[in-house]
Amino acid sequence: MAKPLILVTAALEHSADPYVVSLERRGALVRVVSPQEILPPGDPMSGATALLLTGGADVDPELYGAAVDPKAGVHTNRPRDDMEMALLRHALRENLPILGVCRGMQLLNVAFGGKLIQDLPNHREQHGAGPGHSAFHEVYVSLGTKLAAILGTGGFFRLNSRHHQGLKEPQKSVALLASAYSLGDGLIEAVESPAHDWVIGVQCHPENEDEMPKAFSRLFQAFVERAETAAGRRRSTQASST
Repeated sequence: MAKPLILVTAALEHSADPYVVSLERRGALVRVVSPQEILPPGDPMSGATALLLTGGADVDPELYGAAVDPKAGVHTNRPRDDMEMALLRHALRENLPILGVCRGMQLLNVAFGGKLIQDLPNHREQHGAGPGHSAFHEVYVSLGTKLAAILGTGGFFRLNSRHHQGLKEPQKSVALLASAYSLGDGLIEAVESPAHDWVIGVQCHPENEDEMPKAFSRLFQAFVERAETAAGRRRSTQASST
């Protein structure tokens, strides 16, 4: 069977390396796309059958109807926001598998009509000191969710964390289900779309596999398998139309 092609977004191509390694290790072909590229108008995903939204700069508050809080230390990349929103809308229309990581999860929430907390209190201690420096905290994955099914179990996990923005129930899109929560502060740590086959966002960084519980290795595996299924479905559709 042909390997599935997964589109991975990033501010710069090399910044996606850990994600690329994790996906290729599980049998996927990967194409990294950055805001410097011009997306093909007919098929912005260039034949890919899954979309991975990676971590990075803050989502522009204008996209969720807010002004920038001058005290929040917000750093945005609007060209990247616009590129990823276009890819996300296309992938949702095609019902393709989508995985959002950190910023990617936050972008999913915004795309579905939610908002974000622009700066979290005590984020350095609880949610990471900055790029490449993880904090660790206890997260509860809710039983009966798609995420729990992928991991093989729900319950408590010790997960890495590197973010200063986030969301709680008041900011969450009503179209998304919260599937994991941070203990202590109630931050939402994972979301999923009940209306789509495979749309999942996680606030942690599963691409840093040496920091993650073993169960989370199944997340990338399940994502690649769904991309493979989507590729097979596309091939069948194309064959039947010829």
